[in-house]
Amino acid sequence: MKIAIMSRNKNLYSTRRMVEAGEAAGHEMRVVDTLRCYMSMKSNDPEIHYRGEILDDFDAVIPRIGASITFYGAAVLRQFEMMGVFPINESVAITRSRDKLRSLQLLARKGVGLPVTGFANAPDDIPDLISMVGGAPLVIKLLEGTQGIGVVLAETRKAAESVIEAFMGLSANIMVQEYIKEAGGADIRCFVVDGKVVAAMKRQAKEGEFRSNLHRGGSAALIRITPEERATAVNAARIMGLNVAGVDILRSNRGPLVMEVNSSPGLEGIEAATGKDVAGLIIKFIEQNARPNRTATKGTRG
Repeated sequence: MKIAIMSRNKNLYSTRRMVEAGEAAGHEMRVVDTLRCYMSMKSNDPEIHYRGEILDDFDAVIPRIGASITFYGAAVLRQFEMMGVFPINESVAITRSRDKLRSLQLLARKGVGLPVTGFANAPDDIPDLISMVGGAPLVIKLLEGTQGIGVVLAETRKAAESVIEAFMGLSANIMVQEYIKEAGGADIRCFVVDGKVVAAMKRQAKEGEFRSNLHRGGSAALIRITPEERATAVNAARIMGLNVAGVDILRSNRGPLVMEVNSSPGLEGIEAATGKDVAGLIIKFIEQNARPNRTATKGTRG
């Protein structure tokens, strides 16, 4: 098969690993810079152009779309789908999961365990918003933040009010969540491929930090997850419509709580912590499932 990888940087670990795994399985792999793809919308003949050529002969596409280019990246991926190319994750699922508020609303509707989360617009509602999530300490998150950026732990009610007021004054969209103290600054990243948790690691925040993101200096280690945690991760990925996902879970006194479902999870941390060939498992998924026009966004080709 000929497989495209949508990535801004071919030297990133996750991109390199997908190329290596694909080539090891005998496939032709090509990295295309998402922002250098441009599209032609013609009746019955959608096209993607790239550096002056037409990309029209791929069997599958692996989207590695950064959060900052979600809109444009989803548009390019949607064009691939309309051309009949099989995506490991569809554009509609990626945009759904990238909207933090919407994703939590969908998960809550389906009964998935979540930290109690609040969302408001008016400063007058801040006191009730804080009470809604159980008071301080609480976590304040920018809806557009990634990799732990824009996440604040407010340890007192006064601090929470000040931070929320500041964000609102900047017209920033935020949500507030209860602080799960018993998690101890750790979370679990479950890597889901095709409805199965294929790898899991525990991420522990460094001393003096509550964010466990590896980009924030956290450490990762292999962990054995419970059947309930496994089922929660699989269910969360299914609700988002993602075939490949990183589901971040907190261990709480009331069971596993989903923090986020990531549509472009990194491979470096999970492969190093578990020793598993996660990239190879993604390629196997493509081999077993890639068929023309096998997406929700139907094109006219094939």
